[in-house]
Amino acid sequence: MRNSPKDRKQQANRTEYNGTTNTNPFFYCLQLGFFAGLIWGLVRWLLYIIHFTKVLPGFLADPFFRQSFLKTSWGHLLGIGFFIVFSILAALLYKLLLGRIAGPWPGLFYGLFWWAVLFPLAGPALGLFQPITKIGYDTIFTECALFLVWGLFIGYTIAFEYTDEASREPAGAH
Repeated sequence: MRNSPKDRKQQANRTEYNGTTNTNPFFYCLQLGFFAGLIWGLVRWLLYIIHFTKVLPGFLADPFFRQSFLKTSWGHLLGIGFFIVFSILAALLYKLLLGRIAGPWPGLFYGLFWWAVLFPLAGPALGLFQPITKIGYDTIFTECALFLVWGLFIGYTIAFEYTDEASREPAGAH
């Protein structure tokens, strides 16, 4: 009896010693980015609602939509959607560049990197929000802290998955 192409693909993805299937990095990053964007996008929305930050939840959609729309409930929902797409792209980029580095520090620095790109540099230059000197300390610290934990979530989750994959391989196979 012949194996189907699907069976051959599954067999090729199995490790030799215990038969477990390896994680597909692309789909794993899609899933991770979706949940990172959903969770931390909702946290951003909540922080905006309780006035910890002045930056709209839909600031990433600002070049494509009017601010009057982004201030509505549908605009907030759209902003969370844009943050999810941003997080998926960020997770894929993290896996590509830093995916094999273990520990929490790369994720923290990755989140800090994105905060620095978006808030002091690109955000004011693209007109997404006011310059960092005018948005206030509450917004600066809130957004920085949020991006730190967002980056930690992405980085540490990817590092844990790689470490978990490595722990399933036979000794000396690294």
